[in-house]
Order: sequence, then C-alpha cells, then structure tokens
Amino acid sequence: MSDKLIIVESPAKANTIKKFIGGNTKVVASMGHIRDLPKSKLGVNIENNFEPEYINIRGKGDLIKSLKKDAKNSKIVYLATDPDREGEAIAWHLAHILEISEDEKCRVTFNEITKDAVKKAIKEPRNLDKNLIDAQQARRVLDRIVGYKISPLLWKKVRKGLSAGRVQSVAVKLIVDRENEIENFIPEEYWNIYAILSNKEKKEFEAQLYGKENKKIELKNKEEVDNVLKEIENAKYFVKDVKNGTKKRTPAPPFTTSTMQQEASRKLGFTLKKTMSVAQGLYEGVKISDRGHIGLITYMRTDSTRISEVARAAAKKEIEHTYGEEYYENRYYKTKQDAQDAHEAIRPTNIDLNPDQIKQDLTNDQYKLYKLIYNRFLASQMSQAIYNTTSIEIEANKYNFRASGQTLKFKGFMVLYVESGDNEDEEKDKNTKIPELEANEELNKIKINTVQSFTQPPARFTEASLVKALEEKGIGRPSTYSPTITTILERRYIEKNQKQLIPTDLGKVVNKLLIENFSDIVNEEFTAQMESEFDDVAEGKLEWKKVLNEFYNPFSKTLEKVEKELEHVELEEEVSDVPCDKCGRMMVVKYGRFGKFLACPGYPECKNTKPIINTIDVPCPKCGGKIQVKKSKKRRNYYICENNPTSCDYISWNKPKKEKNI
Repeated sequence: MSDKLIIVESPAKANTIKKFIGGNTKVVASMGHIRDLPKSKLGVNIENNFEPEYINIRGKGDLIKSLKKDAKNSKIVYLATDPDREGEAIAWHLAHILEISEDEKCRVTFNEITKDAVKKAIKEPRNLDKNLIDAQQARRVLDRIVGYKISPLLWKKVRKGLSAGRVQSVAVKLIVDRENEIENFIPEEYWNIYAILSNKEKKEFEAQLYGKENKKIELKNKEEVDNVLKEIENAKYFVKDVKNGTKKRTPAPPFTTSTMQQEASRKLGFTLKKTMSVAQGLYEGVKISDRGHIGLITYMRTDSTRISEVARAAAKKEIEHTYGEEYYENRYYKTKQDAQDAHEAIRPTNIDLNPDQIKQDLTNDQYKLYKLIYNRFLASQMSQAIYNTTSIEIEANKYNFRASGQTLKFKGFMVLYVESGDNEDEEKDKNTKIPELEANEELNKIKINTVQSFTQPPARFTEASLVKALEEKGIGRPSTYSPTITTILERRYIEKNQKQLIPTDLGKVVNKLLIENFSDIVNEEFTAQMESEFDDVAEGKLEWKKVLNEFYNPFSKTLEKVEKELEHVELEEEVSDVPCDKCGRMMVVKYGRFGKFLACPGYPECKNTKPIINTIDVPCPKCGGKIQVKKSKKRRNYYICENNPTSCDYISWNKPKKEKNI
C-alpha cells in the first residue's frame, strides 16, 4: 500500500514528477479524459436543464480498473492534472470515478514541473474548483449542442461527415471574408518621386517627394507625375530643416500561447499543432544530463504576460552577468483586459539551463522552440534599443522632399532577440545613414527616379495572423486556437498553400449555408460574447446552466425554422459542360472528402462519377499534350502530362513555363 497516489494526464509528466517525489508515493497517468459525452448521440438532456450524460470513454475500462485499484491501495489521492479549466474538469471526472468526496482537498496544481513547484503544491492541496469545472462544462455542452444540431443539416444539403462548430465556423468565415475582399479588390494606381541628391562632400542620399507648399500631395497617374517633373526640372534643392533625435524600441513581452504560436510560425515555420505538441513535451519534462527529468518551461496555455518575482530576479542576475548592468531593465507588462491571468507567461523554469548548453539533450524541434522561449523571456527584461535619428526637410521650387535616417546607438534587448512581423519586414530596424547637412545648404541633384505602384489587396491569413485575429476579436481562448485551425484544415474547409490559408469550394458552400441560416453562430461579436460569459462562469459571477438557457431558447426556434425552410430546398448545383457517358445528362459539380468531382444528376438511377481535371495553358515540354494539375496525398500540387503513363512520362512538382517565341 502506498502513502500517496498522484494522478496526472500523461506518462511523460508522470515520469518527471516521479523523480521529485520521495517516499512511498505512486505517480500514474489518466491518459487525458476518462469520461466524456457519448459520440453516438447528443448526450445532453435538454429537458432536464441541460444535464450532461457523461459516459466512460470506450477503451479505457482497464485503465479505470487500474486507477481504482491504485486509489484503494493509497492513503491519499492527489489529482495533479493541468492547471486550467480542461485540467480541472479531468480531475473532477477522476474524482467521480474514484468516489472522492467533493469536500476532500485532493487537487494540486503547479505552473511548472520542477522539484520546488511540485513539492510546494503537494503541501497545499485544495478542493476542486467548481467554477472552473462549470465553465468547461458550459463550453463543452454548448459546443456539443451547436455541432450535433447543425451538422445534420450540412449532411443533408452538402455531404455526410461535415461538421459545424461555434468557433471553427467563425474562423472559416474570417478566411472566406478575406478571400472575398481579395477577389473584389480593385487596385489603384499611385506614383512616388525620389530625388537622388548629394551634399558638398558629394555624399549621396535619397529624398522622397511628399508635398507642395507643406501640404501633402498624392500622385495618381503619369500625367500628374510629368507635371511635377516639369516644375522641378531646373529647380534648386535647399535644406529647409534638420532634426536630430533619438528613437527607442521596447522589447516584446514574454510569450502567451498565441504570441508563441505566432512567433514559432514566423521564425521556425512550425504549424500551431506542432508548436503545442513540442511545448507540451518541454512543459512535461525532458531528461537532462546530470539533472534527470525536468520540466523546461512553465504551463503553455496562458494569455497572461505576468512573471513571478523569483523569475524576474533570475533574469536580472543572468542579464547582468552575461551582458552587463546597462542591459537590464525591470519590466512589468500589462495583461490584456479579458485575459484569464491564472498562470504566468510562458518562460523557462530554470534560467541556468541555457538552450545551447543542453542542446544535446533535446530534439532539434525542442531546441528551436526552447531557445525561442528562453530568449524572448530574457529579452523582455532587457533595456530598450536606442537609435539616433535624422529627419531632413528639403524644398525644390515649392515642392517638399523628405529624407530620414537612423543609426543604432545601443542594441539593448536586440543583442538577443527581435520580434518578427507578420510580413517579415524588418526594414524599420535597419541602419539608414544620412550625411551631415546644414539648414539652408544647397544640394546637388544627381537624378530623379519615378516609381509606379498599385495598392495591394489585404494578405491572406496565415496560421499566425489568423490566431492574432481570433485573439484580437476575443474569439476562442489559448487552448482552442490550435484545435480550431487543425479541425478546419482536416475538414477541408480551408487548405494551406505554402503558409497561406485559402477557403476551399466546400468551405465556401458551408459558410454560405451557415451565414444565411445561422447568422448568430458565425457572428464574431456573438462568439466573443459567449467566451466572455464562460469567463464569468469561471469567476463565479454567472451560473453555467443560465448561459445555456439564454443561448438555447432563441437557437432552438431558429433551428426549427431553418429545418422547415430547408426541407424542400436543394442547394443550387453547378452544371458542367461534360455529358454523362452513361446516360447523356449534363454532369453536375459535387463536393466530396477530397474536393470537387462530377456526378450524374440522375442518381440513384445513374451512379456515374468523374474526377474534375484541372489543366494549365502550357503544353507538355516533352510531347505537347495538355498538362493536368493534381494533388498529392499531402495536398501539394503537381503537374502531369495527360498522356502519362501511356506515351509520355512527364511529371513534375514545378509548374512548367511557357516557352517565349524569339
């Protein structure tokens, strides 16, 4: 018989904790949830005030028996699942299965899996937090109702196997809306004029036209540009004003879940799913030479930028030792208003474990992400970067030109880490030197350059920018970003081309059906409001079944109305110009698991189907036949001759180019 039994979710976490706990203590894993709503039915008794009908998860019978036996043979049982709503719910289900009283102080939580944190938590067990459990139940039940009530309509009207979800449907809508903006975008022409000038020492620099008589002007076409060029053709260029100053750049805060996902996407090329998987491993523990198993980072599902005073002191010591006192600055960051703030920001648990010193103990992916987290945290407690700046105002025949430059005076935090932007544009941090100039100095004109440009449509979302948009709009929470985007990719509502997220035809059809019939469900404000109400439940300000009642009454009326309206409505089918080779009817476009295909409209009498063959306007480089565009199993485009494999073997990942006639 053991003195204590500690139950966690995963074997990796159990292995790490075992190393810290002495005495007669057993540590076992529940392997995630052990009870959930059934998959085969709604599993929510709506008439009985939304009572969930939980069942033991299929396949976990032997594990449950083992957990019961271990609990029976232990004096004390501690439930040490993750320190968030999901973890609290898993602990609650475990308590139910193991018949642990609600009054018993059986819950232990820690933000980092280190010896001190784990031992401290075990000394301070608490009761299960009913508010956190109810918040998780509210989300789970509401999402189950939305999914199980709306999805059957998609099965009838589009195809079987589709799903609608409260957060995933909003994410798809954002991507479809962005695609519509891009498709409807009308580029507008604009021009810039640049003067290449030099001072008396013949040092050249560039100045840009920005106004006339100190009023900003915009050049829309070549005619306007030519008029300006005429007026400044013989003009003299004089320095009107020289302003020297400094600019400071502040480091970014330590990582939250979403900023970690964004940076790992931009800097490392990680998908959200990969980032969270690698981070989970770093949190649960890695075997380090001479140290044994140790959790390297704090809990990775958080929207707080707060750090502990102990971590702050450790950062100060490391920065001053490695870089010098002038590189340290004690910084506090504001956590956004609707953040749950239950945990610290994501940071290394032990600042002495430098990424490069333990590289041999980590996988390549673990090393990359740990280094990103480590450097970001240290940089967040470092001094600002300081630039010397110069701004020059120049006049030429009443036209105003401006030149600006900057040189880095003090690197500060940038000696270690610089945050990426969505467009990877770091131009703002580059040194651009302007020669020494004085007011009223006459400049030499070397030449004038004109550049024609066109306004650009908004960029397609990437995983990183979509997470940023969801967070800014208050849609979802740290634990939901990765599964949401993973789900809509797996459902083939969207696909990824390089890093860009593009809606598929299937995604557009489903989005249109949901917008036309369930506008609230795919409404950003409504979804954000629901998240806010879940937060209120977690804080004990709102009763969870009241939230469900207020949602369900209008939802059920809408559902009833839509079911009647759609009963005799068929989605308008796109008719192709391809006749059915079995019965002669013109085939129609249908949507399957892997995208569009052609089907005979005479189904079920005629069950003929055909793939849709996409071709490009480039002949086969080998035989001159048509080039077909197909997708690999990983959804990557490849190009193949229509005569492959009968008389031509052309196939390539690269799009063939049209030969130019000379």
